[in-house]
Amino acid sequence: MPMTPPPTQTQTPPAPFTADDYRARMDRAARAAADAGLAGVLVAPGPDLVHLTGYAPPTTERLTLLVLVAGREPVLVVPALEAPDAEKAAGAPGIALRDWADGKDPYAVTAGLLDPAGRFAVSDNTWALHLLGLGTALPGTAYTALTDALPMLRAVKDARELERLAAAGAAADAAYEKILEVRFAGRRETEVAADLAGLLRDFGHSQVDFTIVGSGPNGANPHHEAGDRTIEPGDTVVLDFGGLKDGYGSDTSRTVHVGEPTPAEQHVHDVVREAQQAGYEAVRPGAAGQDVDRAAREIIEAAGYGDLFIHRTGHGIGVTTHEPPYMIEGEEQPLVPGMCFSVEPGIYLPGRFGVRIEDIVAVTEDGGRRLNNTDRAMAIVA
Repeated sequence: MPMTPPPTQTQTPPAPFTADDYRARMDRAARAAADAGLAGVLVAPGPDLVHLTGYAPPTTERLTLLVLVAGREPVLVVPALEAPDAEKAAGAPGIALRDWADGKDPYAVTAGLLDPAGRFAVSDNTWALHLLGLGTALPGTAYTALTDALPMLRAVKDARELERLAAAGAAADAAYEKILEVRFAGRRETEVAADLAGLLRDFGHSQVDFTIVGSGPNGANPHHEAGDRTIEPGDTVVLDFGGLKDGYGSDTSRTVHVGEPTPAEQHVHDVVREAQQAGYEAVRPGAAGQDVDRAAREIIEAAGYGDLFIHRTGHGIGVTTHEPPYMIEGEEQPLVPGMCFSVEPGIYLPGRFGVRIEDIVAVTEDGGRRLNNTDRAMAIVA
């Protein structure tokens, strides 16, 4: 069954974020750190730096570090050879650049910007090499992981971020609708995964992060890497895929069946679908992440499959496909409008099959809004 090519895409790119947008984000981060009793925030290359400044430099042994301290101008420490690129970043007008040349000590340069006895939040992906260098230059300082200290730094999205997330979700939905035209039986998981990756790109994704295709017993592994197993008639197949479109993430899961499912397979799917709906309906301002997890998990436990739901119900999404907040027992952070996260319960029967259904949901003023809207019924594929 050949797949009908998607129509030519004539997408209008979203308006770029401005220097004012980035300055506001940096100010919020610095104030949040001060409110948490921290001396400031130190941000190395990675998603936090992109979110705060629009700058995405290479991650190397040369130190690049954004220093945010409440009441002071943001400073970006950069290698001299990368300073011209840093000056072109969208957030650069609100940042003072402090460059250092090869042969000089970048930690000594940075030390002059920091409270020598301060405790700082440090972005999670900062190299140990750089953190140790700072500790040597300033032995009186202390450091904590940014996710632990300021877990909500990127969690609440503004209107333009929500627009990008909705567009990414719609693009993933379009990819799912097209993959249903593909023949599954007799093909390897890797072939269907390649089709999914191509469709995500066709519908505007610049980056494909994952294309899980878990057929038959492989579907009982939630993070199964698509392999050489040949998909067979009678297989249940878990599809979980996503990536970045215009800098913001998509992530959706649906479970399909090659031919008609058995009553047992349909029953498991029905339970997961009910659990996913319950999790979605639990989303509202003031609820906690654990409330969403409990609502979905209660349905699965009542059906007798509690031990087979082996992961959290959801994770945040934004400039990365996994970030705070998390829908898991013990997460008491109240949900607020603008938060976006997955709701993705599953049941996994070892050696037999798995079922997962996932939507990205945005918290609104009075509940939640799904950013994935394809049919959640078990689709029948050839």
